[in-house]
Amino acid sequence: MNSAYSSTLHIPKYAVHCIFEGLGKKPHAESFRPIRVRCRNGDIKHFWAFTKVVRLKRYGRKRLVIVHEAAELTDEPRFLVTDALYWESGRVIETWSYRWASEIFHEFSKQVTGLEAAQVRKEEAVKRHFRLSCVAQSLVQQASASGAETERFAFAKGETTFGQRCRTIARDVMHGLLQFVAQLLRQGRSCEEILEMLLPA
Repeated sequence: MNSAYSSTLHIPKYAVHCIFEGLGKKPHAESFRPIRVRCRNGDIKHFWAFTKVVRLKRYGRKRLVIVHEAAELTDEPRFLVTDALYWESGRVIETWSYRWASEIFHEFSKQVTGLEAAQVRKEEAVKRHFRLSCVAQSLVQQASASGAETERFAFAKGETTFGQRCRTIARDVMHGLLQFVAQLLRQGRSCEEILEMLLPA
């Protein structure tokens, strides 16, 4: 991967003072130019951006892009920096839109599909675990969800959440387990025998 793609960063609010120290002064409204950017989902969005190569105390020499989504510049600005000093502001914003999607992928993989839960040492085992984690994420995204209309999920406003999908998958697994136990009970198996089958001593 090109290093410029991997180092396009969003500066948090607590570090914004470094930006203005590097600029020397806050840019005037007339310095912002309207641009059209094709984001990762294919949509064309309009931004107003100011860009300049600056030397920042904590980050070194970087291409800085200050981005507004409102033409009046009344919204909270987004500060982006990149090592690619030759990039124009539109390319920096477009790259950041893909960066956000990759961060969501990593967060979801760690919290939901167990990407960091592997206790393996061999390289092939690590690769296999990573691939299975990606497959699990794809399956979760395609899974149906139940309970979307209940009061518990009113916050989602009708949209299906990953929590709903995971809950539906867990209910399906539990339903299958209960059916298996019921079948064993009909066959005359004792609780101790069933427990031994499910959790061997």
